[in-house]
Amino acid sequence: MKKKCNAPIFMTCLFVLLTLPAGAQESINSLEEITLGGVKQWILVRGEKASNPILLFLHGGPGFPQMPFTHVESNDLEKHFLVVNWDQRGAGKSFNPDIPPESMNIEQFMSDTHELIELLRTRYRKDKIFLIGHSWGTVLGLKTAYRFPELLHAYIGMGQVINMKEGEMLSYRYTVEKAREMEDVQAVGQLEKIGPPPYTDYPSLSTQRMLLAKFGGSFRKINYMTLGMYWSRSPHYTSDEKNSILNAMIKTQNIMWPQLQDVDFLKEITELKVPVYFFTGRFDYQTPWKLVERFYEGLKAPYKEIVWFEESGHVLNLEEPEFYQKMLITKVLKWNN
Repeated sequence: MKKKCNAPIFMTCLFVLLTLPAGAQESINSLEEITLGGVKQWILVRGEKASNPILLFLHGGPGFPQMPFTHVESNDLEKHFLVVNWDQRGAGKSFNPDIPPESMNIEQFMSDTHELIELLRTRYRKDKIFLIGHSWGTVLGLKTAYRFPELLHAYIGMGQVINMKEGEMLSYRYTVEKAREMEDVQAVGQLEKIGPPPYTDYPSLSTQRMLLAKFGGSFRKINYMTLGMYWSRSPHYTSDEKNSILNAMIKTQNIMWPQLQDVDFLKEITELKVPVYFFTGRFDYQTPWKLVERFYEGLKAPYKEIVWFEESGHVLNLEEPEFYQKMLITKVLKWNN
């Protein structure tokens, strides 16, 4: 004999489930396309509990996504955060040749960032989130922390851009000095040919960056081949998407790079109303650590700290992934809870 469903009990249980904090019932593993600023873009949301605080990662480039590397540096984070990786317009899975070039500007990226934060806050019922930016993403991140402090628990700048023109000049000088020190005649010749920054063409920028990496100013424990190996193993990309990552980045940088030359946070921002952490590679000459120190010394904030990564250059989350995750969990998260 079949038992009859007790309707009142069923409805009570359903009500309890629906009114629990978002995600309290289960883990989250969501790869989806959303619309930001009228353009389709992709986000990856992963975490053991959606009731955990949100950590939104703003990738670098411009145009170089972080999503292909999450399997290397997010496993522990996903136990404590809802980790959100976003392929910004023009990058990775969000690349579309039909995106209007005039929409590829800093203010539009800022608007996209704000819209995404509001979407995440609403969906997961959060008052605030943690925001981390890497390289170009620190331009968006620091501006967001300055404009919308009420939305953030804390801001983490990793490979923080400070003064673009001065930073690029320091990077170039470091590369020239190392090339001469190593008596690398070919490298010296290449650097003299492209001359000092700012660069208006991608090949010149690429030449400087490749030589910077060669002489230890971008990486210490990995290299560009390592990055390629990591993204080739990403479970979140199709083969076509993996093959198009670099072309998408080149197209985005050709549009965005000239706009970045006027970024100067030494003049623009002297105070933040949120706790701020600078995750800084001791050997980072891509966004030179000396400028981060200078900015840090003059910055007013409720709490501020430089966290040094002693074995890293510019991509410290991939060079010291265990320490990177540990600092976010034991320092940033616990201090701000």
